[in-house]
Amino acid sequence: MKEIVLDTETTGISVKEGHRIVEIGCIELDNLVPINKFHAYLNPERKVSEKAFEVHGYSDEFLSDKKKFIEIADDFLDFIEGKKIIIHNAEFDIGHLNNE
Repeated sequence: MKEIVLDTETTGISVKEGHRIVEIGCIELDNLVPINKFHAYLNPERKVSEKAFEVHGYSDEFLSDKKKFIEIADDFLDFIEGKKIIIHNAEFDIGHLNNE
């Protein structure tokens, strides 16, 4: 069985306050053996909050030249399609992914 272990980093906690994803990382497993990965830093088109910066360390300057989510969305969806997804803080990550 193929599974995806997924994590995101964001500009802050609340989607309602307009926070966005700045990083997506996924590892594809086949019978618990890593076989593939998907990774992207993203330009959130907004400032990173101080608290988020303390967590991940990605500055506005570092993210400024990265692709926007819309530019990687199809590749990301292709990568996860048809696979079981494992997410540590699923409500948070899914909320941000759905918002994108």
